[in-house]
Amino acid sequence: MLRFLVLYTALALGANAAQAADLNALKEGSMESLVTYSKPLPMPPFSFTDDQGGEHSLAEYKGKVVLVNFWATWCPPCREEMPFLNTLEKELGGDHFAVVTIATGGSNSPAKVGAFFDKEKLDALPRFYDEAAFASRAMGVLGLPVTVLVDKDGHEVGRMIGGAQWDSPEAKKLLEAMIKG
Repeated sequence: MLRFLVLYTALALGANAAQAADLNALKEGSMESLVTYSKPLPMPPFSFTDDQGGEHSLAEYKGKVVLVNFWATWCPPCREEMPFLNTLEKELGGDHFAVVTIATGGSNSPAKVGAFFDKEKLDALPRFYDEAAFASRAMGVLGLPVTVLVDKDGHEVGRMIGGAQWDSPEAKKLLEAMIKG
């Protein structure tokens, strides 16, 4: 039994390194700008709120591949990529994958975010907030948008600085590989 556990642990650890190599091989098109790591990075603890002020964290998504998008209503590239993220959540979201959008900074009130979501018909994305920018600072976000790819174990495996077409075939291929991995 001990041999089995040692073998299983070795295989699991090897899978993480192999997963990073696999991600690099899948970076095509707009995904070429995705920075990936040879070893998954631990995520700092941070929380964010919903429309009612309820507190949330990424721990709620443990076991899922998560695409965490830090954005703002005043940011043109952020606004441009939100429909792509909405489509991606509709197509891949569920038991194994989620898009988590976090409006960062005090100028992103629930009213402003709600008006933007309504205007753009964003009906699949969560409305989360980081009013004091604690979450974005914890994640080292210096500009917007920033999208962080988190593996099923809650580790950062990739980061996109700037906007991307998240519903593109290249993005879906990469994310589907993560989900299956």
